[in-house]
Amino acid sequence: MVIKKKKETQVTALTICHQDLETLRSLADAEEKNLASLLLHCVQLTDGVSQIPYVKQIVPLLEKADKNATCDPTIRSCLDILAGIYLSLSLKNPLKKVLASSLNCLPEFFLTEAIQSFTSRLQEELNTTDLYSYRKVIDNISSCLENFKLGITSVNNLLKNVLHFLQKSLIEISEENRKFAGNHIVQTQLMNDLLVGIRVSVLLVQKAPGLQRIHLKISGSPTWQSMCGLLSIFTKFLSDDDLLQTIQSTSGLAVILFIKVMFHPEEKIPDLISSLLLRSVDCTSVPEWFLNSCGSLCCADVSESALLFLCQGTLTMLDWQNGRMGPSGEALLLDTVHVLFTLSSQIKESTLEMFLSRILASWTNSAIHVLESSSPSLKDSLNGNASIVRRLLEYVYTHWEHPLDALRHQTKIIFRNILQMHQLTVGKSGLEGSDLAADRFLFELTESLLHLEWHIKGKYICLGCLVDCIGVEHILALAETIPSQILEVMGDQSLVPYASDLLETMFKNHKSHLKSQSVDSTWIDKWHETWVSPLLYILCEGNLDQKSYVIDYYLPKLLNCNPESLSYMVKVLQTSADAKTGSYNSRGALGAFMACLRTARAHGHLQSATDAWRNLVSSARIKQGLVHQHCQVRIDTLGLLCESNRSTEIVSTEEMQWIQFFVTYNLNSQSPGVRQQICSLLKKLFCRIQESSQVLYKLEQSKSKHEPENELTKQHPSVSLQQYKNFMSSICNSLFEALFPGSSYPTRFSALTILGSIAEVFPVLEGQGETVYQLSHDIDVRRFQTLMECFTSTFETVKNLAFDLLMKLPKPVVQFQDSEKLQGLFQAALALSTSTKPYDCVTASYMMNFLIWQNALPSSLSAYLKAQQVACRDGDKFAAVVERNTLMVIKCLLEHLEEEVCQAENSLLQAAASFPVYGRVHCITRALQRLPLNSLQLVSEWKPVVEKLLSMSYRLSAVVSPVIQSSSPEGLIPMDTDSESASRLQTILNEIQPRDTNDYFNQAKILKDCDSLDLEDLKASVPNIDTSAEIKGKEGKTCDVTAQMVLVCCWRSMKEVALLLGTLCQLLPMQPVPESPDGLLTVEQVKEIGDHFKQHLLQSRHRGAFELAYTGFVKLTEILNRCPNVSLQKLPEQWLWNVLEEIKCSDPSSKLCATRRSAGIPFYIQALLVSEPKKGKMDLLKITMKELISLAGPTDDSQSTVPQVHALNILRALFRDTRLGENIIPYVADGAKAAILGFTSPVWAVRNSSTLLFSTLITRIFGVQRGKDELFKKNTMTGSEFFSRFPELYPFLLKQLEAVANTVDSDIGELNRHPSMFLLLLVLGRLYPSPMDGTFSALSMAPFIPFIMRCGCSPVYRSREMAARALVPFVMIDEIPATIQTLLAKLPNCTDHCFRQNHIHGTLLQVFHLLQAFSDSKYRMNAYFQQELADVAVCTKAKLWLAKRQNPCLVTRAVYIDILFLLTRCLDKPTKGNQPVLDHLGFWEEIRQLISGSELMTGFPYGFRVPGLPQYLQSITKLAIAAVWAVAARAREQARDVPISFSQLLDSSFPEVRLLTLEALLERFSAANSGLGEKELPPLLWNMGGTFLILAMKENHPECFCKILKILHCMDPSEWLPQTECCIQLTPKEFLNWTMDIASNERSEIQSAALRLASKMIAHHMGMRDETRDSVIPKLKQWVQLVVSSCGDHLPTESRLAAAEILTSTTPFFLTNPHPILGLQDTLALWRCVLTLLQSEEQTVRDAATETVTTAMSQENTCQSTEFAFCQVDASIALDLALAVLCDLLQQWDQVASGLPVLLGWLLGEGDDLMVCVESVHQVEEDYLFEKVEVNFWAETLIFVKYLYKHLFRLLSKSSWNRLSPETLCHLQRTTSEQCHLLSQLFRELPPTAEFLKTVDFTRLRIQEERTMACLRLQAFLEGKEGKDTLVLSASDCLAEANQLTLPGTQTAC
Repeated sequence: MVIKKKKETQVTALTICHQDLETLRSLADAEEKNLASLLLHCVQLTDGVSQIPYVKQIVPLLEKADKNATCDPTIRSCLDILAGIYLSLSLKNPLKKVLASSLNCLPEFFLTEAIQSFTSRLQEELNTTDLYSYRKVIDNISSCLENFKLGITSVNNLLKNVLHFLQKSLIEISEENRKFAGNHIVQTQLMNDLLVGIRVSVLLVQKAPGLQRIHLKISGSPTWQSMCGLLSIFTKFLSDDDLLQTIQSTSGLAVILFIKVMFHPEEKIPDLISSLLLRSVDCTSVPEWFLNSCGSLCCADVSESALLFLCQGTLTMLDWQNGRMGPSGEALLLDTVHVLFTLSSQIKESTLEMFLSRILASWTNSAIHVLESSSPSLKDSLNGNASIVRRLLEYVYTHWEHPLDALRHQTKIIFRNILQMHQLTVGKSGLEGSDLAADRFLFELTESLLHLEWHIKGKYICLGCLVDCIGVEHILALAETIPSQILEVMGDQSLVPYASDLLETMFKNHKSHLKSQSVDSTWIDKWHETWVSPLLYILCEGNLDQKSYVIDYYLPKLLNCNPESLSYMVKVLQTSADAKTGSYNSRGALGAFMACLRTARAHGHLQSATDAWRNLVSSARIKQGLVHQHCQVRIDTLGLLCESNRSTEIVSTEEMQWIQFFVTYNLNSQSPGVRQQICSLLKKLFCRIQESSQVLYKLEQSKSKHEPENELTKQHPSVSLQQYKNFMSSICNSLFEALFPGSSYPTRFSALTILGSIAEVFPVLEGQGETVYQLSHDIDVRRFQTLMECFTSTFETVKNLAFDLLMKLPKPVVQFQDSEKLQGLFQAALALSTSTKPYDCVTASYMMNFLIWQNALPSSLSAYLKAQQVACRDGDKFAAVVERNTLMVIKCLLEHLEEEVCQAENSLLQAAASFPVYGRVHCITRALQRLPLNSLQLVSEWKPVVEKLLSMSYRLSAVVSPVIQSSSPEGLIPMDTDSESASRLQTILNEIQPRDTNDYFNQAKILKDCDSLDLEDLKASVPNIDTSAEIKGKEGKTCDVTAQMVLVCCWRSMKEVALLLGTLCQLLPMQPVPESPDGLLTVEQVKEIGDHFKQHLLQSRHRGAFELAYTGFVKLTEILNRCPNVSLQKLPEQWLWNVLEEIKCSDPSSKLCATRRSAGIPFYIQALLVSEPKKGKMDLLKITMKELISLAGPTDDSQSTVPQVHALNILRALFRDTRLGENIIPYVADGAKAAILGFTSPVWAVRNSSTLLFSTLITRIFGVQRGKDELFKKNTMTGSEFFSRFPELYPFLLKQLEAVANTVDSDIGELNRHPSMFLLLLVLGRLYPSPMDGTFSALSMAPFIPFIMRCGCSPVYRSREMAARALVPFVMIDEIPATIQTLLAKLPNCTDHCFRQNHIHGTLLQVFHLLQAFSDSKYRMNAYFQQELADVAVCTKAKLWLAKRQNPCLVTRAVYIDILFLLTRCLDKPTKGNQPVLDHLGFWEEIRQLISGSELMTGFPYGFRVPGLPQYLQSITKLAIAAVWAVAARAREQARDVPISFSQLLDSSFPEVRLLTLEALLERFSAANSGLGEKELPPLLWNMGGTFLILAMKENHPECFCKILKILHCMDPSEWLPQTECCIQLTPKEFLNWTMDIASNERSEIQSAALRLASKMIAHHMGMRDETRDSVIPKLKQWVQLVVSSCGDHLPTESRLAAAEILTSTTPFFLTNPHPILGLQDTLALWRCVLTLLQSEEQTVRDAATETVTTAMSQENTCQSTEFAFCQVDASIALDLALAVLCDLLQQWDQVASGLPVLLGWLLGEGDDLMVCVESVHQVEEDYLFEKVEVNFWAETLIFVKYLYKHLFRLLSKSSWNRLSPETLCHLQRTTSEQCHLLSQLFRELPPTAEFLKTVDFTRLRIQEERTMACLRLQAFLEGKEGKDTLVLSASDCLAEANQLTLPGTQTAC
């Protein structure tokens, strides 16, 4: 079976029966002018579209007829036939609507005849007895009632019959549905028929005139009886939970509608329905017919869903307009909402929740209608302060974060309607100026919303509604900075749409308000200040994500609202673009400028691109943006060029030049997102070129003589078209050049993706018009070979892109001329398919598929095909060829596979070492996946192939399954070196017992000093081993076999078998009966496949094996659930029951895998459940969850915990699966209970599984944690929302927490750890109070608070911490100060004797975390905040003894000191001209005394074994440093007021104290040095150089020592360098030597700091007078060596960053100095360091090296070398610019002749020993399974060669340099000649298809060949053998012969 693509909608032609056709023929006149002739012509057409005009001519023809023609039998017969035609057409056929529309205009004198005909025909339809024809009749009734006069009249005439038919059809269809229970496909169709039947019944009652007065008729009439019968049916459907909920919902509408029509008097209808909803019907006061029909609804046990749908019917079917139902209607309205509130607390199923939210929204709409003319009492019940509105708000607050988007949308409607209801109750349509404060409800609502955190999505929605209601000016008055606040949160992707919509609502409202208040244009300035200025700040200074989202979402809306703002933005940004150019982590004003222009152009706010280039932005700015260091600036600049609101806008010459420039430097982008954007934008450009070229072709063809009038035609179209062709050809050349040997993955990905876009946008047209460009014209044999070689990439994405591109090329381009080459390629693919490297078999599959689809297989394969010729139509020839080729390849692979499986059955070790068979299976699967298997022509040949594939799969599975099902698959091969370990493996070996010809697996061996298996070890350990069991490789050499090789061979084989079987099930047509000729899979084969999956999923232990088996099994189960064969459809259900029974029985003989995570069992059940149809009732899921929940609960029998473990693990898998969606949510509460209770089990396996389940549930409930915080704000929920979604957890968690709190620290002295406490606190810590908490909700969070506080007394340290964190969200922000004071009051006084330190510690932790939350809140600097904290500070002083020596516990002292530190940080600010609160309270004095009396001053009597000492040291040191800074900030106070000096802290014997002090000092010195902080250091830090020098000499703690070096580096050397002699008895030169010695010997971080310091000293000396400078010059060589040694790729990032920073700081002295201080060799060595760092694989290192290049380009003597001086550029162009500057400097220094040999050595790659290549070719091949090939992600050797060659050639082309000496030139020639000879030798030794079989060696040689060729060209130029313009020279003839497939690198290298 296959999933067919949905066909396009077609108009089916109308047809008539043979009898009617003969009638028309007999009635048609000779002139063909009567109606019969018209109809005859119409029905003889076969196309429905062409019949439509004939249908439209029917009525005009009849209008011409005489009125007396009504008796004409011709017309009567034609009308009868028309009625038959109408009823025969399907409901969705457009002809039906056309015919109805025409007949609605039928002349009146024909109406009677037409009605008779329609009535007669409809009666025939109603008489049908075939159940499966009922749907057609129901559809016809529906169409008759839809705006069709004849139809409505006919139905009304047959009303009794129609009602009877509907009653009969609904009864019979429901019975048939019950019979087919379990058959999803049939039931789905029948339920749809039921749904349509109910809807038509509702439509009939609403539209049939005869039913509008039904209550006046006799109750015994057939019509009445049918109505009662239908009402009874609807009542039954309403309560039937086995039906779809849409059926129940529609039945609820029908019940209310029928009651409305049938019940009399009308005035009592509201009371009756109200009693129904309240379940209080008085059976004595209602009619008998009502009790008979709706008796089940009068009971007290009406289901929740039935009640809900009755509410829906009430709100939908009753007339609420203008209060027509009177007071009883108002009472019904209020009763309905109370019922809905009750249901909202009971309903938990997601679909019913969705219904409930819609119904509540509908209720608010009805309430608005009623309020427009309601009584005062109703208005009192529905105003803002009424209980109903409060409960509606509670519903909104509870559900505005619901996972379902649709439900969240309903909360928005409800909230908006609440505001409208309130306005109607108070009699206001809007609010003016001061009305907001007067309206208490709106004022409090606005304030409460503004106080909420911004991570709540509902806040944005509700604020948007409030803005529409009260105007944004009131919001801005309460929160002036709200635009900035909203923009700040736009870095979070999930909040961006909400934030941008709110901002749009606000600024539109603000604009309207300001314009209405202002008479001139002065309003715009205020609007810009409010909305545009914050935007510009974010664009310049915000983080990357924030800026990107603001540009994508906010900026376009702002410009669309006010396009004139663009000029304001441009003006502001242009003035600062020069000053703020940006960097790698900041866009700067240039980036913001480009972003604004890009958005403006894309949305049509720029009049003309040409004008923009001329008036708004210069060419230099564009080029700077295209290579800017910040990736988003590059993207925005590219977007500015590519995007346009007009798809046919001509691409200008400048734009094409800039795009070419961009492509040169930006293909190698490391960010996947940036690469995708580049490719997408360039595709937009190509589309513009294609579409504008069509316009140009039309202009060219029109040959207009008029002068061009617009920018489209400023030049002749042919000129523009030629420019397009040249540009596209140039782009393609650049892209193919980028596929050079050794190009990085990003480069290849970008180039192939863009080439694929070009092939797609410019398709090959065969006579269908002109296209400006075709990619195939630019592809030759070499480029084709280049694309083929992309198959060898280790990245499958590159293989796939290359394959797709080749498939897009026309067939003539892809040519193979040589049969030997074909055979070689196919043989290479076969060889790769058995490689031990997994990516090789993927390469093989792509090669084979390419050969298959290009019909390029070797002729030798035709022997595998029996039927050589296939009869087929011309259109199917290609498909037939592909099928034939695929069949041949699969047969060939099967033949090899069979041989290898036989050998694997004999020796699995040999298979793993020499021919792992998974590659063959992979190739077969890939070939099948690309073949349309549902339309095969060679079915007879495919059947045996499929059978053989299945048998081979089972055989291969049998070979490898013992390994992956063993207890320890990773430890399969016994390679232990001691007898004890070997004996432990014996059990595993007995389990496995593979079928091997030797006894290797039969007993454990001891291998001596060897990590792998070889023949000698085998002989030594197993004397009787046969030598025929030697493990030979492909070339007959002995191979080493490792455990990993065997394991990978086995699990990959199982993976490929699973994917193959899944593919066969998914793609092959099934054979429903054995005689079926088209099917390829029989029912028995499908069952066998299912059994195979079951065996391996339930028994495999290797994750790789069962995870991928799961993938194949899901494909099978999805097919089975859609299969019409009932026995197959029932299979998943049967398998599920079987495995559940096996899990429950816990039989010791069970083969179920009982690992800690149950291995593949969860996957098996998961596959069975996720494939269940989601539109059904999900019965399997419901039953399974109930079973699993019962099994997962605590058991009394501790011996049988295996079922519990399995159940917990399966539940975890199901809760993790997002495909189950909201259907799994109703079971979350039970799952959480099971996890929490399971965590208390004494069995480890149960606790482990419970922990995993609990973790999954936390993620499922609160979302994936994306923040670094332990409790990220987004991953939280209000308590009311949490407990309303999971109400069962409220009493459970409260009870559990109470039990824990009551015994957490019992007096009996026993330690009770309460493991469940961790889980309880983890859940509770993610909840926070709701704005409505405690108002109406019974689920208040307040009862939890005292229990959480008591958990803080736990004897477990971690539990106390968790309790403190969990308490914070439970306390409202404004209640925190009072809570802190209460907690502090509980602390003991110093006079108390009996207290527990655990209790004190828990309380202090709670105080600390509450205080921290309060200090971080939005109240931060207001008066309320300060006063509350001052009160807290007073309470803190009362318990200050806890921070002093009176308290013996260092842990609690440390926490108390942390609280003091937090208070000092918050309160040490003056308020309103007064002194700071701390001074006012005398707080600092207390702290000074505390520090003076602390151990920092008196010394420590403790050793390190005292608990809490490190923590105490850190806390007291932080407080001491804060006290010192506080004194330093007050200049009027003397130094004697300092409680402790930095020198005293630095003299401490504890490294914790010194380290914290040094960190604080380093922060201050760094800020002063960088100019970011205070410009001047405080006096306390003056003259500290000597102190740091002394510390540097004696410090032995590595981190402290490193900090000291960094501080010295931040200080000015002129301050401390002269003090070296007096402080440490070293001269400055000796101190430099000491520093460089450290840089030579210490570890990386210290080495980097020392090298930075040494470099700064050297730079300082270089700036001094000559004698000082000369004294340092002898040390420069050593310094250069240190810098060079710090640049290696193998070194830590820190070392290379330090080297880059040093090079940047010393650039003016050593790299670009007009008078070089260093020798040329050393200077070039430093430049080589820069080039090396620019090619680093790490982005940070490249960016740092780019700063060096920027500095080098910006010197006075180099700023003219390039056009990018003083610009921030990317590393890709920085490499090019660095070489340009270097060559320019060589010329300035007049050192070209001396430097040229060195640069030629770089070009040739001297230092890269080519002999490695020789060894790699000659050595014995040893394949290491996990050995990675040389994969580069950034550095590209040939790019460096290309740039270096380019600049060297330019340098040599200049005449002003001294030529090389003959000796030097001769040496260069000899070196290059040796390279050529060696290369030619190595190329000859490679196999014919080396690019595929020896990819690494081949690539290495190709790179070296390109280097050698570049050197040869330059040498030839030096010798004068070539002119300056000739750049091509063949390296040697042998090179060309040896490598016929080389790329055109000789051209591209330059």
